[in-house]
Order: sequence, then C-alpha cells, then structure tokens
Amino acid sequence: MGGELILLVDDEPRITQLTSMYLEQEGYQTISVGDGKAALEVVETHDPALVVLDVMLPELDGFEVCRRLRAADHPVLVLMLTAKDEDIDKIVGLELGADDYLTKPFNPRELVARVRAMLRRANRPAPDAPSTPVHLGDLIVDPARREVWVGGQQVLLRTQEFDLLLTFIEHKRMVLTREQLLKLAWGYDYLGQTRTVDVHVAHLRKKLAASTVRIETVTGVGYKLVV
Repeated sequence: MGGELILLVDDEPRITQLTSMYLEQEGYQTISVGDGKAALEVVETHDPALVVLDVMLPELDGFEVCRRLRAADHPVLVLMLTAKDEDIDKIVGLELGADDYLTKPFNPRELVARVRAMLRRANRPAPDAPSTPVHLGDLIVDPARREVWVGGQQVLLRTQEFDLLLTFIEHKRMVLTREQLLKLAWGYDYLGQTRTVDVHVAHLRKKLAASTVRIETVTGVGYKLVV
C-alpha cells in the first residue's frame, strides 16, 4: 500500500467523515468535497488514484462528473455511490465508465475492501497471458493484447469488462454466481453487494450484442456464457 490519495465526493458530511476515517485507518490519504464541480477541479489539481463518487450532488451530479472524466479519457478509478436501486437501473442504461458501484447504505468495511481491490488490480504487473487468442463462435479474445473482436470488428471494452469476459470464457458453460464473479473477476475478498456484477454484465451484453456468444441469466443463481 502506497498511501494513495482518495477523493470522496458527497454532500453529506457524516458520510465523508466516516468513510475518510476508515480509509485513513488503512493508510490512504483522503480529500473530501461536496459537489460535482469541485470534484472535477480536485481531480485536475491533485490527481487522485480513485474517486468515491455519489450520484446525488449539487452543481453537477455524479453521472455528469463521470461522463466528463471519461469523455476526457481521464484514467482515474471511479467507485460510484447510488442512493437506491433505481439509480442502478438507470446506470444499466448508460455507458458511464465507472469501475464499480455501491448502493447506500453501505458497510464502510466493504467500501474499503473495494477500494483496496480496485487499486491492487490497477497497480499489479501485467499477468502472463496466453500468447494465443481465444476463438469462441464469432468472438476472438486476445488476452495478451486485451483486445476483443466480433465478426472482424474490434469491440472496445473497459478494463473491468474485459476481465469479466475473460472470467466467463475461462468458465464457459458453467453457471457462476454473482459472489463467484466478484471473487474471480474483481478479486474482492469482502463479499457484500453484488449489483455491480449486474451493471457490468448489462454493459458487456450491449457490446457483444452482434456476437453469437451470449451471457445468459440463470434465474436465482447467476450467469453463464453460451455460444
């Protein structure tokens, strides 16, 4: 752990104070702001490693902050906090580019565990990926180059979407629970809320819509990859 800087963006001081306390106990540095406009300014001036971003904010809401960061190709990690499941449902219909999602109220220990896992994935050395691309139906996945092709057309995936797809391929035709996916694709050692899996699966389905490869929902259990 290198004492990375975490930006906390929430207009409820009790939440930022509690979250800051837990993160600083783990050795992280924190900055807190209460609106979206200030959040964008701090990202530019302080270059945090990760932003914990609430959806409901004055000035600019969290959706718009995340959109602007990704439109500018800013690489900062974003953990988005939503007030209710309806926010998550809205996110499913948007390509925001957040790396993870938590619904309020949340356990501060879970937030810390997610921050730790997100930073660990971002800082880890590149794994020894297979040199041979994987062919599945009309889908080609090149783990070494982290590229995905469908019918000869490249499909651009964010880091977590690629990791999720690779996890499905490594366990093709197996039904994976949301908890298993959090462990395998996210590397979380604290399993709590699982809605982030649903959001990333929804976005992955959109991007692979033209492929013969599908991610099926197994009601009450989880997901599986089928051709």
